[in-house]
Amino acid sequence: MDRLKIERVGGFAGFGGPHLKSRGEVTLSDLSPADQQTMEQLFADPGKIPAAHPGQADAFTYKITRGARTIEVPEHAVPAAVRNSVKDVLE
Repeated sequence: MDRLKIERVGGFAGFGGPHLKSRGEVTLSDLSPADQQTMEQLFADPGKIPAAHPGQADAFTYKITRGARTIEVPEHAVPAAVRNSVKDVLE
């Protein structure tokens, strides 16, 4: 299970409406060793996923799926390479 599927949700009042989806995929082995370790830690202990920063009600959250498991992570805790894999698509 080396593939991560990413969906970005939230943001400024749900900007984009119901037809704009923000999704991406990345292969875990394509990430830097530090980013791989970060993702492994997030999946290993979801209870230790940091909370969103106070006062950032409009911040994005990332739903990251690996195999059958999905975790939700605030934007500030997601490695840049994973965030950058997400593209906006009209459906």
